[in-house]
Amino acid sequence: MKSTNVIIGFRAKTGRAIGVVLAGSRNSPSVIRKFEIKLTDPKVPGTFQPYHEVMEMPWEQGQKVVRTFTRPIEVVARKTLATIIKDLKADGFVLKSLCVVGSKDRDLGRIGNYHIRAHAAEGILFRRVLELAAAANDIRARTFSDREIEQLGAAQLKLSPASLKQALNDLGRSLDPPWRSDEKHAALAAWLMLRG
Repeated sequence: MKSTNVIIGFRAKTGRAIGVVLAGSRNSPSVIRKFEIKLTDPKVPGTFQPYHEVMEMPWEQGQKVVRTFTRPIEVVARKTLATIIKDLKADGFVLKSLCVVGSKDRDLGRIGNYHIRAHAAEGILFRRVLELAAAANDIRARTFSDREIEQLGAAQLKLSPASLKQALNDLGRSLDPPWRSDEKHAALAAWLMLRG
């Protein structure tokens, strides 16, 4: 049996990610499955919201301490992606690439409000661990900004915003709920990676 090439789109969130697997072509995408993965280590409570753990510390000091939480998160992401790749292969699919929708890099030290800075840092962290997991599993990855993905999608797919919205709604019709903006963004990112 010939394997089918697929692409995973992830929407990175704090402590988790929503994944959507697409096959087909850019002109005819089809959703193979959707899922949610945990990106935390239950044995290390600080992995759930690592920057909240250090938010009262001076930024530079907190950056050093938070590394004790980020390493376990990276291990979980790497192992979880390896399992997903194995499961896809067992079902006759070959993961060609993945993409991650998440927060863009920016200078977090300039954010004065500690709580807002913690949320911003976690947004970047959980996006980055998925990128690192892809590299560790020899999978090509691309990143999309969560604030720009819809505009980029409409432009690259040559669809109006309304047509794109309808197409994304249609992609999720065959699936059980939920099919929220997180799933749609993950699907859109994967769609942009499909060929002609």
